[in-house]
Amino acid sequence: MVWHGHSKSTGLFIALGSGVVALAVALQVGWIVINWRAGVLLVLGVLVFGLIITGVVLNTVFLVREIRRNEQHNAFINAVTHELKTPVASIRLYLETMQTRQVDEVKRKQFQQVMIEDCDRLLHTIDQVLRAGQAGASTKKIAGSPVNLAETVRDCVSLARTRHHLGESALHFSDASSGSAVVLGAEDELRTAIANLIDNAVKYSGGAVDVSVELAPDTAGNLLLRVRDRGIGIADGELRNVFKRFYRIQNAVGRVKGTGLGLFIVNAVAKRHGGRVFAESDGQGRGSTFTLQLPMAPRA
Repeated sequence: MVWHGHSKSTGLFIALGSGVVALAVALQVGWIVINWRAGVLLVLGVLVFGLIITGVVLNTVFLVREIRRNEQHNAFINAVTHELKTPVASIRLYLETMQTRQVDEVKRKQFQQVMIEDCDRLLHTIDQVLRAGQAGASTKKIAGSPVNLAETVRDCVSLARTRHHLGESALHFSDASSGSAVVLGAEDELRTAIANLIDNAVKYSGGAVDVSVELAPDTAGNLLLRVRDRGIGIADGELRNVFKRFYRIQNAVGRVKGTGLGLFIVNAVAKRHGGRVFAESDGQGRGSTFTLQLPMAPRA
C-alpha cells in the first residue's frame, strides 16, 4: 500500500507541474499575440517567461526525485527490518523449543545448524550495511597488494554452493586466465564484490538455478569476471539504475529478498580498484550477465 501511495504522489506532482507549464505557455502565447508591437516588452516577457518555465520544470524534477528517493529509503528500511527480524525470530523459536522440551541429540544438532545459518544471515546483512556506508564515504583508488583473483573467485563459488545448497551443475566456474589472474587491491573488498555478484545471480535465477562464473583476460590487460544467470532478467530502462544505492529491480520487489546494496558495493569496489562493472540483459525473463573488469597487476 505504501508503494502505491508514493506512485500516486509522484503522478500528482508530474501532473501539477505539466499543468502549470501548459497554462504558462498559453498565457505567454496569448500575451504575445495581443502585444506583438511592443518589441522591448516582448523580449523582456520572453526572458521572464523562460525563467519561470525553467523554475517550474526544475522544481517538478526535484520533487519527483525526492519522492523516488524516499520510496527507495522506505523500501530499504523495510527490507533491512525483515532481514534482521526474521532470523532473530527463528533463533528465538529454536532456543525456546530447546529450553521447554526434551530434544534428542539429532534434533538438537539440526536446531543448532539452523541457528548458525540464521546468525550467518544476520552477519551478512549487517556487513552489507556497513560496507555500503564505507563505499559511499570513500571513492579513492586503492593501492593494495597482489591478489590471485582465480583463487578468490573459486573460494566464493564454493561458499555460495554451500550457502545455497547447490551442486556443480547449478553453479559452475571456468578459469581461462592461464595462471595470470593477479590484480592489485584489497582481497576482502574483492571477495565481497565477487560474492555479491554470485549471490545476486543465484537469488534472481528463479526456481531453477543455472549460474556460470567465467574468468578470462581481455586484449587490453584486464581481467573479466562474468557472472551469467538465466533468471528473471532486467528491462532495458533499468540496466543503468541497478548499481545505484537502494535500487531494486521492479519486477522482483516483494519476490526476492534483498536490501538493494549488493550491486552498489560491487560498483564502488570496482572503481576503487581502477575497474568497472556493467550489466547486460536481453530483457525480462531472459537472464542477465554482470561483468567485473579489473586491471591485471604488472608482471614482475
